[in-house]
Amino acid sequence: MSKLELGVCYYPEQWDPSRWRDDAARMVDMGLDWVRIAEFTWGLIEPERGRFEWGWLDEVIGILGEAGLRVMMSTPTAAPPKWLVDEHPEILPVGPDGQVRGFGSRRHYCFSSDVYLAEACRIATEYARRYGQNPYVKAWQIDNEYNDHETVLSYSDVARQGFRRWLADRYRSIDVLNETWGTVFWGSSYSGFDQIELPNGLVASPNPTQSLDFRRYSSDRVRLFSKAQADILRDHSPGRDITHNFMAGSFEFDHHDVATDLDVVGFDSYPLGNLLGSGLSDQEKHRYLRTGAPDYQGFHCDLYRSQGRGRMWVLEQQPGPVDWAEKNPSPAEGMVRLWTWAAYAHGAEAVMFFRWRQAKSAQEQFHTALFRSDDSPDQAATELKQIVLDRAALPPTKRGKAAVAMLLDYASIWAADVLPHDDSFPNAQIVRDWYAALREMGVDLDFVGPEDDLSGYALIVLPQSMIVTQQLAARLTATQAKLLIGARSGSMTSDMHTPPNLAPGTLADLTGVRVLRVESLPELANETVLFLGNTPLGFTGWREVVDTDQDVIGRFISDYCDGSPAVIRSKKATYLAMVPRRDLLQKVLRNALEWAGISPVDHGPDLRITRRGGLGFAFNFGTSALLLPSNGRRKILVGSDPVMPRDVTVWKEDVLPDQTAAK
Repeated sequence: MSKLELGVCYYPEQWDPSRWRDDAARMVDMGLDWVRIAEFTWGLIEPERGRFEWGWLDEVIGILGEAGLRVMMSTPTAAPPKWLVDEHPEILPVGPDGQVRGFGSRRHYCFSSDVYLAEACRIATEYARRYGQNPYVKAWQIDNEYNDHETVLSYSDVARQGFRRWLADRYRSIDVLNETWGTVFWGSSYSGFDQIELPNGLVASPNPTQSLDFRRYSSDRVRLFSKAQADILRDHSPGRDITHNFMAGSFEFDHHDVATDLDVVGFDSYPLGNLLGSGLSDQEKHRYLRTGAPDYQGFHCDLYRSQGRGRMWVLEQQPGPVDWAEKNPSPAEGMVRLWTWAAYAHGAEAVMFFRWRQAKSAQEQFHTALFRSDDSPDQAATELKQIVLDRAALPPTKRGKAAVAMLLDYASIWAADVLPHDDSFPNAQIVRDWYAALREMGVDLDFVGPEDDLSGYALIVLPQSMIVTQQLAARLTATQAKLLIGARSGSMTSDMHTPPNLAPGTLADLTGVRVLRVESLPELANETVLFLGNTPLGFTGWREVVDTDQDVIGRFISDYCDGSPAVIRSKKATYLAMVPRRDLLQKVLRNALEWAGISPVDHGPDLRITRRGGLGFAFNFGTSALLLPSNGRRKILVGSDPVMPRDVTVWKEDVLPDQTAAK
């Protein structure tokens, strides 16, 4: 059981030391518990190799701790100093265009560099020795946003050499690699691992297995880098939680893997910063321009809570307009509070606001904070007062296991990027769309990875799982859950080959389906699906022609293979031979929930309801007051019924309503 803890990201090095003590006192007065510091301080602490200037950071930690705040210390490896770059320019990353990314901002290192790995471990060890036993340092963050600025995939010389070694270890024989990659195609066979180049700068598309292997290799380097620092921190700072701040909407490396070495999974939450680049329609973007998409916070909290084995923190919460998006609107009044409580409702133990004071110089001057650069309070500081009052009114509680799980596999997302077959194939957006549709129906979800425990769920959904191993298929078969399986699932082996029995490969026995042909269609095709005899509804451009001996509960309406199966149901699994959207997606998901014994409730586009233990939370993203579902055993603790616009209502209930638990 836990109450929400609150924190702030603080950059004391950017301000005169005369402000530090007053800042700390104000943080405590405002109800903050945590301060996250030092992720970009390497060049300040070690201005030249071997010469350390710890005094100012020692003083800051003392001031914060003595004021009653807990310090989250960071390893400073996200921004190596200029002297190190000058000594070892080979540590710099290289973009897919072959251009070296230089010094002067951040994340200017290549994960493939063993030199940089050694240097990162060296400086992490220095920080850990200095502060590992400090009584005020209660947690550690490793580095900062591993894949920010698209730096996971680096095309440097050291990446080329590292990739060759990784391939030699994976395949052992160049003949095995040639066979696995299918290099006989286009006559691109190799006679040695030292001939292999990186999959960029080519005339046409690279070999798909090579591309997928390079993503696997690059993800493995992130895991190696993160684990090396985690091991150092555990040695020198035992008993402190270790985390990293993953980025929302990021799939460049396997977060499941990296999370296994962390105590808590953190992420950085920017609902408005990520809105315009999302897959929402222009109409939806306009509707939620000042609130963010209703399921942005929930999706990422549920994903990272699941990867953190129940433990998740928001390490950067957007406080107002950011400075890095295409456009940077202000949130509506009340939204910082709403986002904070949405994070808690979806399992967050702590929420930290980015940042304490708005920068007066350098790259992020337009990025808002709790306080403006002149120390006057901004919108988030005002809303923080109400958050603290809310917190006092709520009993501690813990998020429970959901009845529905969603499988998210990073390798499958990479595979669809490598072989899309459709330039507008929605790929990871499919996962977001399914999540949003389920949440609109009041369904709470957990995420699972291919290696995770699948027991205890009534329904497991696979929105986009191109690669399903024999082991995963066997575990899916062994569960008691019903399965809803999206198009393309099982369509590739782990080596990016067509399965011997065609798609859905390892899922063929579960689904009773054999995919004979796939096509991608332009919007002008206007093809539809007749699902359960209702009104024909549209789908995205992906369509499959399948053979099946199972029940067909949806058929295509088309001048090509008219009436062919679109939705197929076996005893255990429902398979979709297309990518449903909007109304069709809602109907398919609703039917699957009812099939699994779960009763969905239509909450509409603006209201989201979720539960954390015995507490119910409702969030109104709209402009009109919205009534809660009828329930006579509800005691409202925060807010009201109806839920006011851009507001939060929290209540206590003794028995969970039927719509959130399997029958």
